[in-house]
Amino acid sequence: MPPPVFRFAPSPNGYLHLGHAFSALLNFDLARQNGGQFLLRIEDIDSARCRPEYEAAIYEDLAWLGLAWEQPVRRQSEHLALYADALARLTGQGLVYPAFESRAEIARLVAEKGTAGPWPRDPDGTPLYPGVDRLLSAAERAEKIASGAPYALRLDMAAACARAGDLTWDEHGAGPDGETGTLVAQPQEWGDVILARKDTPTSYHLSVVIDDALQGVSHVVRGQDLFHATSVHRLLQHLLDLPAPSYRHHRLIRDGAGRKLSKSDDATGIRELRAAGAGPQDIRRIVGLSS
Repeated sequence: MPPPVFRFAPSPNGYLHLGHAFSALLNFDLARQNGGQFLLRIEDIDSARCRPEYEAAIYEDLAWLGLAWEQPVRRQSEHLALYADALARLTGQGLVYPAFESRAEIARLVAEKGTAGPWPRDPDGTPLYPGVDRLLSAAERAEKIASGAPYALRLDMAAACARAGDLTWDEHGAGPDGETGTLVAQPQEWGDVILARKDTPTSYHLSVVIDDALQGVSHVVRGQDLFHATSVHRLLQHLLDLPAPSYRHHRLIRDGAGRKLSKSDDATGIRELRAAGAGPQDIRRIVGLSS
């Protein structure tokens, strides 16, 4: 049986904070305790926000914490063709369609539909896409694309769920409400999620399942804020014939007001804590990990 593979996959759109440190250290510790591998992946598909200095800081901060990882580091921006191929496969199954409404137009549609009662929202609190452009004919879609109109490529969730049937995942941590064990995936709660945009050939949902599969990640250990997204990931894994890793969603490190940490919060930044005299063992103590 191959050794287990764990990974830490930050986005270089800001400096790391205590929440990142906890997740990275936990993955590293679990890999070491189980004789496994620890991978570092740079999720840099958002070219507008990701910057080289942030990526360099990630390597510096993790090395300072005492972490070592397998080489080479996978950078998502170097593998866009793979995500485009997966998207084409889903499109060939009739499960993807272009949606042309702007954010403002979607907000207006949601407001109109909400007059009859609260419009449903996804687990993150975002209103579900109203689905208007799913009804466009092939000719109408082709005409809009040819005109140069911007669009998002969305998963037809109803069709995808009908094709996949019931799905589960093995949860070895716990969800926000203590959910653990063999859990039933509920991707329909997310509506027609975006898988790519006209100018970006992938989304987080699509790229993460492909990367985990290609890198042989057997144990996904990440924060509880991604617990509900696992339902979408299980659906995409099934549709693309990808293996399903085990999942462990861990507690979040929060600020004094109980809010999830932000990369803009200097008080919890690794670089700021280092500058204030903290050492790696102090970081472990602060986030509740043993030496």
